[in-house]
This record gives sequence, C-alpha cells and structure tokens, in this order.
Amino acid sequence: MRLMLLASACLLPATFGAAQARSVRHQAPAGASASGGNIIQAISVKGNTRIETSTVLSYMVAQPGDTFNQDDLDRSLKTLYATGLFKDVTLHRDGNTLLVDLVENPIVNRIVFEGNHALKDEDLRKEISLRPRAVFSSQTTAADRQKILNQYAGKARFGATVTPQIVKLSHNRVDVVFNINEAQQTLIKKIVFVGNHAFSEARLAQVISSKETIWYRFFSSSDEYNPERVKYDAELLRRFYLHNGFVDFHMVDATGELAPDHKSFYITFTIHEGDRYRLGKMETRSSVRHVTQDMLRSHIELFPHQWYDGTAIQNNTKNMQEWLQATGHPFAMVRSEIARNPEKHLVNLLFDVTEGPHVYVERIDINGNTITHDDVIRRNLPMAEGDPYTPFDRKYSKLGLQDLGYFSSVSVDQTQGSAPDRVNVSANVVEKPTGEFSLGGGYSTDVGILGNASIKQHNLLGTGVDAGISGTVAYYEKQADISVTDPYFLNRNLVAGADFYFIQNNYQTYQSYKESQYGMSLRLGYAYNRYLSQSWNYTLVDRQVGNFYDASAVAEDPSLIQWVPSIYVQQSAGWSLLSQLSTSVTYDRRDRRSNPHSGYMFKVGGDFAGLGGNSKYARVKADGAYYLPLDDLTGNHDWTFQFKGGVGYMGDWSSSGKRNIIDNFYLGGENLRGFLQGGVGPRSGHLKINGVYIPAQGQEDLLGGRFMYTASAQLNFPLPMGDDLGVSGRGFIDAGSLAGVRVKHLYTNRTNDGDNYTPITGDNLIPRVSGGLGVSWKSPFGLVNIDGAIPIRKEHGDRLYPLRFGFGQQF
Repeated sequence: MRLMLLASACLLPATFGAAQARSVRHQAPAGASASGGNIIQAISVKGNTRIETSTVLSYMVAQPGDTFNQDDLDRSLKTLYATGLFKDVTLHRDGNTLLVDLVENPIVNRIVFEGNHALKDEDLRKEISLRPRAVFSSQTTAADRQKILNQYAGKARFGATVTPQIVKLSHNRVDVVFNINEAQQTLIKKIVFVGNHAFSEARLAQVISSKETIWYRFFSSSDEYNPERVKYDAELLRRFYLHNGFVDFHMVDATGELAPDHKSFYITFTIHEGDRYRLGKMETRSSVRHVTQDMLRSHIELFPHQWYDGTAIQNNTKNMQEWLQATGHPFAMVRSEIARNPEKHLVNLLFDVTEGPHVYVERIDINGNTITHDDVIRRNLPMAEGDPYTPFDRKYSKLGLQDLGYFSSVSVDQTQGSAPDRVNVSANVVEKPTGEFSLGGGYSTDVGILGNASIKQHNLLGTGVDAGISGTVAYYEKQADISVTDPYFLNRNLVAGADFYFIQNNYQTYQSYKESQYGMSLRLGYAYNRYLSQSWNYTLVDRQVGNFYDASAVAEDPSLIQWVPSIYVQQSAGWSLLSQLSTSVTYDRRDRRSNPHSGYMFKVGGDFAGLGGNSKYARVKADGAYYLPLDDLTGNHDWTFQFKGGVGYMGDWSSSGKRNIIDNFYLGGENLRGFLQGGVGPRSGHLKINGVYIPAQGQEDLLGGRFMYTASAQLNFPLPMGDDLGVSGRGFIDAGSLAGVRVKHLYTNRTNDGDNYTPITGDNLIPRVSGGLGVSWKSPFGLVNIDGAIPIRKEHGDRLYPLRFGFGQQF
C-alpha cells in the first residue's frame, strides 16, 4: 500500500512570498503496520550551510517519535518559512525518516540607494529593516520598499517610485540596490470648501494649516499634501465654528484627491454649519459641601447674549475647577452642560459642581533619567506621595517637566495602586543634551556690529543648576559675564544665583564719555504661588567714567573748535563704587512669558544704594502690561492688543553721595521708539570756538533724569504670506517723558563763565509721543526686527531716531 501526504501551497501564509511550498511525501514499506510504520524515527536536514541543524529542528513542530501527521508537517513547513531564513523548503518521507531539504536565503552584503536627493542615505537607512550581514528576505525587501515610499509621501512626493534590485555575489551573498525616482513634489493646487455659508472660502483658508501652492512658499511646507495635516485641519475647522457659535457644526468629509498627472492634489472639505447660537441663561449647581452657587457665579467669565464659544466655555470650566481645587476642594469636579433652544437660537449653560472620587498618590516612579537627579524631577511635580490626585495633576506634571528643558520627551502615566482609592504615577522622560556652545553675530542700531560667544550648561551634573560664561564684542560695547543659578536653593522654593561681569560702553557716538564697570550681583527669588513672586538682588560694582570726547581731534582746524563736556557730566568723572540692594514683586497672569496673547502683568520694585560705596540714592519703579486677544473680532489668534506703562522716581538721600550720571533714568530707544536712546529729557553742553562758548545744539550731553513715565499701545497683527515667511507686523503709539536734573549744583543761569557755561534744556514733563510700524521676520538667518517711528509730539532739541533695526543668529 502507498500513502501520499501533501502540504499544499495554498495552506501557506502570504508572507512566504516567492518561496515555493514543496510536497511532503512518504512511502511506507510493504507489509508495514499502520501503527508501527507511521512513526518518525529520524529527521534528516540537508542544504543548511550557515544555520545549525539543531536550530532548524527547534523550529519544527514534527519531532522524532511523532506520527507522520499531516497537520504537524504543514505547521512545520510554515514555521520554517516564517523564520525568513530560507528561500525554499521541501519536506518528504523516506521510510520512517523525514527528509528536510533547505535552500538558505542569502546574506546581505551591502545596501545601496541610487537616485535619492531629497532624502539622505542615513535617513533612509533608519527606516528600513534590512541590514548588512543580515539574512536577505524578499518579504522584508518589499516591506522596506513601502517604507521608503512612505518617507517620500511625507515629503509630498507621491509620484516617487522605488525599484529594488538584487545583485548576486559569491558565497551566497547579495547587494540590495534601491533605485529611486523621487519625482517632483506633489503640492496642493486647490482647496475647496463645500457647505459654507457664514464664512467665505478665503476666511476658512486662513483657519487651516494646509495652503495652496504659490511661488513665495519656498520657506514653508504648508503647501505639501499630508493626510495627517488634513485631519488636523478638519479639527481646526471644527474648533473655529464652535468658537463662533455654531453648536451643531460637524465635518461631513475631508478628502484629498491626486490629480491624474500625479503632480498636484485637490483637497475638499465638506461641512455642515448648522445654526448660530448665543448664550442664554447661565446657572450653577453644586453638590459639594461649603461651595455655594453665589461663590460659583462670581467665577463665571462669560456674559449673556454673547455668541456661543466652545473654547471659552471649556476654559471657564477648567478655571473654575482649578480655583476650587486650590481653595480646599481637591476633588471638586466641574462639568458644563448645554441646553439648546432652537426657536430662539439660544444655548442655556449650566456649570455643575460635584465631588469626584477621592484618589491619592500612593507612589511616584521616575523612569529614563540617566543624568537628571530624581529629586530635581520630583520637586517640579505638583504632587507628592500621599497627596490628593486630581485630573489636572497629570497635565501640570507633564507641563512642569517639559518647561525644564532637560528632556526630549515627557509622558506621565498612572496605574491602579494597592487600593481603589490609590494610584501610582509614573513620570517617563528621555534626556537630551543641555549643554550649549554658541557663536553669534549680528547688527544692532544700539551697539553696531556685534559678535558673541557663550558656553552654558542648563542642567549641571543633573542638579538643575544653570551655569554659563558669555562674552559680547561690538563696535560700541564689550561685555563678559559669568553666571550661575540654582532654581531650588537649599532644597526650598528659592531661586538663587550670582553674576560676575565686566562691561565697557563707548557712548561717544551720542555722548561725550565712556563708561566701564566690573562687579558682581547676588540674586534670590521665591514664588508665593503660581502667579505671585518676589526677587532680591544685591549688586556691588566698580565704575569708571571718563575719556571725554574732544571735538578738536576731528576738526579741520583744532585751534578753532573745542568740545567742552557738560559740567554735570564732569561731576560723574572718575571712580565710583555702587553697593545696591534691590527687590521687586511680580504678579503675572499672562498666558505665556514669551509673546503673550492674553492676560496681564504688574511689577513694582525699588533700589537702595548706599550700603557701602559712595553712591547714595533710592529708586522706585512700577511697570504693568495688559494683553487683549482679538480672536472674537478677527477670528484669528495672531491679533493682539497690548498696553504697557511704567513710572519711576529716584532721589538722593545723602548730599555726600556721588551722583553718577549712569545711574539716572533714560528715555528713548526701546521705551520710546522714534527717539534716540536717552534722547528725551535734560541735556547740556557747549562748544568753544576761538575761545567763545556757544550752545552745542544737537550735540549736548544726555543727562538723564529723576522722574520718568512711559506708556505704549501696540497692535500685533499677521501679514499676508506671513505664516509661510515667518513675518508678523505691529503698529504702535509710544508716549513718555523724563525730567528732574540730578546734579549737585545747577548752572542754568550762567551766561559765559568759562567751562561752567552749561545751560540745561529739555527738563520738563511735557509728553513726547511717537507712532509707527514694525516688522519681525523669523528668517533662516535669525530674528530680524525693524521699527519705524515718526514723532507726533516732540520738544525743541529732542534727539530723534526714526528707524531701528537689528538681527542676529546663533550658529
């Protein structure tokens, strides 16, 4: 009797690819019993040169002593193919021996990319699975081909083709060559909106991040088609409509279609707007003990009959919950509920406050910190073991660790603790380099051409200490600084630091003297809460004023003209020692410290000089800023109105103190655009021509003053093409004045008394006003700022500076 067992190719998984399934045959000897002759006595493996026989046998399901079972043989065949080690496998029976014939896959000698320019070889190698000296697999090669195509799709090159070629070498080795035709970028030719009635296509095009291709978008990738970006755009549209009162809005479809020529994409957003609603009644409800409705009403930040704003409602809900949790109700939960009134197009709003589950932190685990100490991470978490755990703790834990700047990625996870009311929190971080060496260069209207170099370490030895050395050399200024800051001094809520510095300023482009100083500053700061903080500063500085400018050195006939520095500047000449104690209190409710969009900030502080040294004065300052977002009016987050103001006064508390000109307030430049730095306020000086003293109008020394006030209103707005080019604009009106001569003796009434003929002009509090426009460009070469301002109100003799610009880049 002859028995035939077949392992059909149709039983093999698709991953077997080009490998061919071989039949499994065995022939029983004549007269052999069915039971005794159907046992695998031995397995013989042939064709393996690199792979050990024992390894082959370990992959097989069928083993000596088993019967010749069709299912076991099929599974053995599939398992051997699934290893990817073999190009061909054949199983057949010879008596009671199972013969395994193998053809091994070759070894990859090298991997070559040809025709790629948009993507570098090293970038492609990171994506593929094939590696030199690894086993070649046609399945892996096909998968790698698709991965390469996906990379090109991410670069908007959907017409790219990738053709793998296999070059056979001796000793069963191969070279794998990926021939790449990158094709041109497949850019977005047209974006269409269907179903929009309340807003035009042009307005909706401003909301989404995808843009139609145009010539000036060479710095941007927004015109490159990306399916993930289209999904993000759909979400942006949803938020935009909810922000503007369309409660029933939903995205019907968002699709991208490739043109027949594979050179461009057409994106279509099909939307359903629904009706627009206003807010009706706003009520509160509380089931939390000691939390009354009256308490909650005072924290409603919305008002009746305004357009429904989903973002504002969400923010109000979050702010109310954070306030409750910060004032003794750690488990309070706030939910907003809406009820539509379609007939009146009103939405009634209810803030429902309930007691959430009482959950506590059982354990906090820190993972991934190979450099940063555990305690540095723990002190930046808003909770510790045993504290109540709220939904916001996880959010603020991640934000707090991200703000450190020590990690490339941060995640905060929670798992069930040992009891239902216990959670374990895991902070997972990935360290990144925190050292910094930089060289820079640029130009500023204040100091001219400049160059700088610095070495900094923002997480010294994993302790969180920030230390650095920096230096700047400019045409009119030289500066060197050594700084160290501990953000958690003595393991407490204290920020402590020290600075040691040297500064040399050459003011002789608009002043008649030079200044040099070197000294130290000790800093200490602490936060009362998230918004209120205070800082202290002690400064000890050795200063020198002198090297007065001599006009005769540049005159055609030095005997005819001589510059005579003001007597008030001469009083400051020579050496002085400043020993000053300063403090400031800041209340900051801005949404972010850099480029704020909403909120306000107020800062008040003072300086007291005279704890040693020979400068003896007291100075008080107050500054405030308010940022008004114009999202509701413009529908664009890039519009912001900002108001700033400041006032300062200083007085000398001892007649024996040295009244140094460099300690005074100065107005102009950054705090009053359109005027020269220090160009507003008291000034004095004269020329001596053939022994005769005459006023030096336009060349006087700028003396500064005791009292100063400033005010500014600025509108920040986007510019056409701004998102793509990194350009934004601003319009502003600045105002301010400076007065109060701070000198020991006044010579304002002397008419011609030798070197003492130095009348003072500009000593008044009449406001100076300027208005202008500015542009900021985040260029590939660095941040470029240009401000042009025209004085609207000025006084005779004020020094003007209508255009200010500067740029620089770290490299």
